[in-house]
Amino acid sequence: QVQLVESGGGLVQPGGSLRLSCAASRRVDSSVPMGWYRQFPGTERELVASIRSGRDPRYADAVWGRFTISRDNAKSTVYLQMNNLKPEDTAVYYCYAKVAGDGTYWGQGTQVTVSS
Repeated sequence: QVQLVESGGGLVQPGGSLRLSCAASRRVDSSVPMGWYRQFPGTERELVASIRSGRDPRYADAVWGRFTISRDNAKSTVYLQMNNLKPEDTAVYYCYAKVAGDGTYWGQGTQVTVSS
């Protein structure tokens, strides 16, 4: 079992920045894909960004050039730096870790609200 604990959400004005963190309760191998989804009210979760082994980050088109995913393998922690935030980025953000043989673990979700 792996528990993922997220932090860093909140209220920010358009154009502002936030940094989300997601720490695993135990060591997660660097080869395990980790990343972030987000969910808008009444919709399914959508992938925002993912990373494996600290390389080859992938992003949704909507966040390309504004969000940066990174990973500290020693701490089994993944980060999402969000810059130039827009009102349409308002959502609940969930981190995940896809462990082979175990399935996908999810964090509890953190609210990000972009509003003036």
